[in-house]
Amino acid sequence: MTNLPPALADRLSEYAHANRDRLASIIADLVRIPSENKPPRGSEDGCQQYVAGFLRRLGFDPVVFRPDEVPGAADHPFFWPGRDYKGRPNVCATRTGLGGGGRSLVLSGHIDTVPAGTQPWTKDPFGGQIEGGRLYGRGAVDMKGGIGIGLFALEAMNELKISTRASLLFETVVDEEFGGCNGTLAARLYGNNADAAIILEPSFLRVCPAQRGGRTVHLTMDSPGGVLTEGMFPKGVSGSLRDFLASVEKFAEERRAAAIVHPLYASCPDPVPVSITKISTGPWGMGEPMTVPEQCQIEMYWQTMPGETDAEINEGFASWLNRLPHKPRVEWPIRPLPGSAMDASHPLVTVLAGAAEAQLGSRPRIAGIEGPCDLWVFHEFGIPAVLWGPKGGNIHAADEYLDLDSAVDASATLLRFICEWCEAAG
Repeated sequence: MTNLPPALADRLSEYAHANRDRLASIIADLVRIPSENKPPRGSEDGCQQYVAGFLRRLGFDPVVFRPDEVPGAADHPFFWPGRDYKGRPNVCATRTGLGGGGRSLVLSGHIDTVPAGTQPWTKDPFGGQIEGGRLYGRGAVDMKGGIGIGLFALEAMNELKISTRASLLFETVVDEEFGGCNGTLAARLYGNNADAAIILEPSFLRVCPAQRGGRTVHLTMDSPGGVLTEGMFPKGVSGSLRDFLASVEKFAEERRAAAIVHPLYASCPDPVPVSITKISTGPWGMGEPMTVPEQCQIEMYWQTMPGETDAEINEGFASWLNRLPHKPRVEWPIRPLPGSAMDASHPLVTVLAGAAEAQLGSRPRIAGIEGPCDLWVFHEFGIPAVLWGPKGGNIHAADEYLDLDSAVDASATLLRFICEWCEAAG
């Protein structure tokens, strides 16, 4: 449980619940400013200017900088090349502690979202509409909800006139989606570091000290197509595609056999899933000529465990690929993201879990999050870091939404944790 004085804990909880509409308003503001990431470019600047202005109104002096402007960033082995950072700044700010106790903390979140996409939405993807306790829009839960929770917490500390002995840092970074993470790397190299970090991803009110890794590959198959030829009717790529899809389950079986399951994923029914995420043989509809397709493009995605090495993962994929009857062309469009985990007995985990239990009335699950993110960058820099955030749905899909009740609970828990970890002084 928590060591926070009961009177202070009650004040924080009451504030979060009484100001639910204010929290929703901050998140809706962020959702209404598009910040889509479309590699190699992105449109995060409008949202970042909103964040910087919000921080200035709270008395912060935020720093705004492009990831590629940080000395050493572009030459760092973790930096993924080929991204354009014009109009794509990070924002960092520090609430300096009084000294004499506590441990410093970074609240971190990525401001970029995946595109709204071409799937049909029933809500405006940039409307921030609230209906039935849900706030809809692209990025509502991944992860403008979390960023709004962080900003709300900073505002609450000001409104309640609570100081901390250790410093509290806040950052919003660009280019996390599509395996970016250069924004997170640049913030670490810039020096926006602390004794620990909470990344405000949608953890569904779980404390997540681990992430799975991810691999994305684009495969292209070619074969003569058309409809009319002199002689045999063209086969196109249908046979190659059929054989490929039939062999995917074999790769999945080999992944399950080879990967050592991390304890934080022991309850997952499939700890290392393999998926086909896109298949395209060309444009669809009666406005297109009927032909046997001569090319097929496939996007394949699979996840990895903390502790697996690149060499092991790559060797398994290459071995499977080389056994296919038809060899596709291979392209790696984004960086390979590693799995990563920290010790679940670390005080960061136990203190946050205690704050959540005190606020929610039951012990939160401590588990690895299902997908990759930028948690690994913090761990690589030796910074204890976990994921904590609200619930939601349709992440990366149409009608993405944030559960507002869970956002209030996540906010109240975060306030409790900050006051304990950084040691409230008033």
